[in-house]
Amino acid sequence: MKFDTPAGANPIDQLKVVGKPTDRIDGPMKTAGTAAYAYERHDVVRNQAYGYVLGSAIAKGRIAAMDVSRAKAAPGVIAVVTAENAGPLTKGSLNTARLLGGPEIQHYHQAVALVVAETFEQARAGAQLIRVSYVKAEGAYDLAASKDTAVKPARITGGAPDTAVGDFAGAFAAAPVQFDATYTTPDQSHAMMEPHATIAAWNGDELTLWTSNQMIDWCRGDMAKTLGIPKEKVRLSSPFIGGGFGGKLFLRADALLAALGARAARRPVKVALQRPLMINNTTHRPATIQRIRIGATKDGKITAIAHESWSGDLAGGKADGAVDQTRALYAGAHRMTATRLATLDLPEGNAMRAPGEATGLMALEIAMDEMAEKLGLDPVEFRIRNDSQVDPERPERPYSQRQLIECLRMGADRFGWRHRNPKPAMTREGGWLIGQGMAAAYRGAPVMKSAARVRLDAKGVVTVETDMTDIGTGTYTIIAQTAAEMMGLPLHKVVVRLGDSTFPVSAGSGGQWGATSSTAGVYAACVKLREALAQKLGFDPAGAVFADGQVRSGNHSVTLAEAAGPDGVVAEDTIEFGDLQKKYRQATFAGHFVEVAVDAATGEVRVRRMLAVCSAGRILNPKSARSQVIGAMTMGVGAALMEELAVDTRVGFFANHDLASYEVPVHADIPHQEVIFLDETDPAISPMKAKGVGELGICGVAAAVANAIYNATGVRVRDYPVTLDKLLDRLPQMT
Repeated sequence: MKFDTPAGANPIDQLKVVGKPTDRIDGPMKTAGTAAYAYERHDVVRNQAYGYVLGSAIAKGRIAAMDVSRAKAAPGVIAVVTAENAGPLTKGSLNTARLLGGPEIQHYHQAVALVVAETFEQARAGAQLIRVSYVKAEGAYDLAASKDTAVKPARITGGAPDTAVGDFAGAFAAAPVQFDATYTTPDQSHAMMEPHATIAAWNGDELTLWTSNQMIDWCRGDMAKTLGIPKEKVRLSSPFIGGGFGGKLFLRADALLAALGARAARRPVKVALQRPLMINNTTHRPATIQRIRIGATKDGKITAIAHESWSGDLAGGKADGAVDQTRALYAGAHRMTATRLATLDLPEGNAMRAPGEATGLMALEIAMDEMAEKLGLDPVEFRIRNDSQVDPERPERPYSQRQLIECLRMGADRFGWRHRNPKPAMTREGGWLIGQGMAAAYRGAPVMKSAARVRLDAKGVVTVETDMTDIGTGTYTIIAQTAAEMMGLPLHKVVVRLGDSTFPVSAGSGGQWGATSSTAGVYAACVKLREALAQKLGFDPAGAVFADGQVRSGNHSVTLAEAAGPDGVVAEDTIEFGDLQKKYRQATFAGHFVEVAVDAATGEVRVRRMLAVCSAGRILNPKSARSQVIGAMTMGVGAALMEELAVDTRVGFFANHDLASYEVPVHADIPHQEVIFLDETDPAISPMKAKGVGELGICGVAAAVANAIYNATGVRVRDYPVTLDKLLDRLPQMT
């Protein structure tokens, strides 16, 4: 199915199943412990051995010698895999560094060996017996120190690295009110609950991987390329994933080393990256340095806006797209963005929930608050005055749907913004300083080609098959809702099978494109199935009605079970998107409002209230969508107050590489969270008229927290996270 014109009325609009708050259909399996996560697939293949990964002890250099003899002789050890005996390996198209290092070392904890043994403990003990001699090389590990060496990258997430409209320099110089400030964001870890894990088994020259991966087809292709085997010889199965946040978008060391270990041991091997290894071995959100300049008239109309960003990555990597939202969020005739990339020898920087916008809005939305204060305007009003219903860089391209003003006004009213004291450090409750802050949110709404197969059987049950993944987002349920709505069935008559490379290739889970793209693929397949059933029955496909488990045409009706017949009916199709994204700017929007309390003596910050008002097209399942947004808001609190990978710039690694020292929010840190979705549809996005919300929820949250802290204390912090040491010596005096 080609989607190249805005959607008209279609069966999804009935909203008998779609749009209803619905429990996850996979929920009972997860709560009962029967959901099959990668490392726990004890049933899929017998005689599984255990692999333990040894990571490099240096960040840059080479291996001079490696002695594995003691490891090979250790009790229970079956095989030891290194670059010397692994056979020819290339690098996957989506990997920046090689997943098995040696002799060259590209980053700290790059895998250098895998020990395979009968038990996990034996594999771990064997790995500790390997002796590696390294020759260290000088490396670059400090973004600030390397900033002046940064170069213009070929591309960023979101398009070209640099853009320019009008004459920014001239307009900024002439602006009656000017603002110029620099902000920093630190390296951050995905810190998902389930570690990277894989079970690998060979059957002749065919490889099967039971793994934890967000993008089945991407991983399959890169595994085949790395091993130098045909893609059709690789099968992936990933039905349940315990969180990813972008950290499992690509082929990682667990999968490759499990495959290599299984080949060496001649039996199935399971590998999970141990938590202290994950943070330096896999990917992370890279740190940024961001400069923002805004020029405006005295009545608060932006005339010039510029956003420059610096980030770092390994050679051949890509820059963080922190400038992306600034190209689209606010009006202004004269504007520029610029991105520069420094070569750093830290582990690979790559996608993490809302790559680009999450970091960019951490800076932009503080800058907007600072400019509003300079203008003497309310922060909400300043944003409303600079709303744009067209793409500011391409004014001839309107937004397909943009209700940011509605988000801000509804949020302000619901939150009680009018009661906020605009003067900082003026509201107290005992020893606590109270403040309120807000931020606008923007996240693009991309779509991706996605396919599905649907089968109607003689019992009247529809089974959906697609290699789409569910990373805890509720994908199983919204796909089931889509099929149920299209075929006129109750939810319990739909079976959903996901995450297998033998199924049609989907959009996968990433970039906030998963929900709308994968359900649109299921929609397309169901349209094909409806047509096939109508034709089989001699009905006019255009006039056939599917409802209540039946298909009707005029006075004739047949149950779906009867229509299927003993052999059933199968249909498969792919949704392919035309050029509507060129005609319309497509995005999601939100307004975030936060209240904090700051201890006037210690600087301790407590978040007390949070509200998000979201504009994201049709909400397919309000229950799981809310869950997505509050989870993202929680991550936003972490980004604001605590999350930071501490770089040891002497040796080039993230020192706090475990969950004991990389701090993330816990229940006690998070207050009541309220989420409101605007009642809207976007016919230009897909037949579902829906967009994603999973990444929108994190965008802007950290800035809203930082702005609330400023309102509470009068202390402006431009370097994240906002920890108490950055507040203590500047807190207002107790009276």
